[in-house]
Amino acid sequence: MAYRKKLGLFGDVLEKTSNEDLAAAYRKRLREIAGFKYVPEPLPMRNSRGAVVYYLYFASQNEIGYKIAGSVLDKYR
Repeated sequence: MAYRKKLGLFGDVLEKTSNEDLAAAYRKRLREIAGFKYVPEPLPMRNSRGAVVYYLYFASQNEIGYKIAGSVLDKYR
């Protein structure tokens, strides 16, 4: 879902979604399509200017791994 349709003056126009919306959709797919039971919020990785370059995800079937990864990711948020 990188783009969404929006009604414009001359019909449908494709509008880019935000990076946060795209990251949330990917997280949802990890849970629902890939079947991972535990997927914490991704960590946005930023460059030296503060712009988000990519998102770091963790996905697991194991609750203990989820808790450990969640605490590590939370430390850097």
